[in-house]
Amino acid sequence: MTAGPLPLAEVADADVYGAKAVSLGVAARAGLPVPAGTALPADLVARAAEDAAARAVVRDAAAALGGPLAVRSSAVGEDGARSSFAGQHLTVLNVADPGEAVAAVLRVAGSACAPSALAYRQARGDPGAAGCGVVLQCLVTPTVAGVLFSRDPVTGADQLVVEASWALGEAVVEGLVTPDLFRLDPDGRLLESVVGVKDRAVVPRPGGGTATVAVDGGRARRPCLTDADLAALADLAHRCDALFGDPSDVEWAIPGGAPVLLQRRPITTLV
Repeated sequence: MTAGPLPLAEVADADVYGAKAVSLGVAARAGLPVPAGTALPADLVARAAEDAAARAVVRDAAAALGGPLAVRSSAVGEDGARSSFAGQHLTVLNVADPGEAVAAVLRVAGSACAPSALAYRQARGDPGAAGCGVVLQCLVTPTVAGVLFSRDPVTGADQLVVEASWALGEAVVEGLVTPDLFRLDPDGRLLESVVGVKDRAVVPRPGGGTATVAVDGGRARRPCLTDADLAALADLAHRCDALFGDPSDVEWAIPGGAPVLLQRRPITTLV
């Protein structure tokens, strides 16, 4: 039987839907704060490039979620213990129309065959392009977002490392700003706080897509996380580590209140 779109909370087969979708499914089933979404199997995504019926399935899946979406890769082998593919595959944010979701899915899947992604695979002993599932996720519009590591990814120290900036996390992921940096001990006590220069922010545009806007000087140099935010992020990191059994590399967002989990992968630099 041919696999079709599945709610994230039901996804379990990484060979069909990719590891990122499975990780989000595991997290959702465990009660972690994962935004609602749908996983598209790699076979359906591949057929959508040529087949109108497959494109209609993708469009219907996007329409069923409603509202603006984030379209993320979930390639087979992505977000594994040895290969994270962080930054290698395209993410398309604020896809407002179901018809546009089809084009976004094809762009995301095509990025798995980009020269940089293929070189990354080859360097890890996997020279071929893998099938690419895709995650359609309801877009979170945050006041602040970023990444966190439950171990220092450079030294391996038992510390929580958080990088954060205003609005969508793409400003951090794409290196558009110098984010705020926070280090916490395993019990959540703050060890270090370095305020960055967050003079740009990536925000959703009305009607779809994103824009990079200027942030005024005072706000650019003000810490974007409170003590309560850091405590909530430390709790999220501990919950991820306990669930998956190894240190976590997490993309998160705070839309107002508690943080939500956008992506989770192992920290491959510790392998």
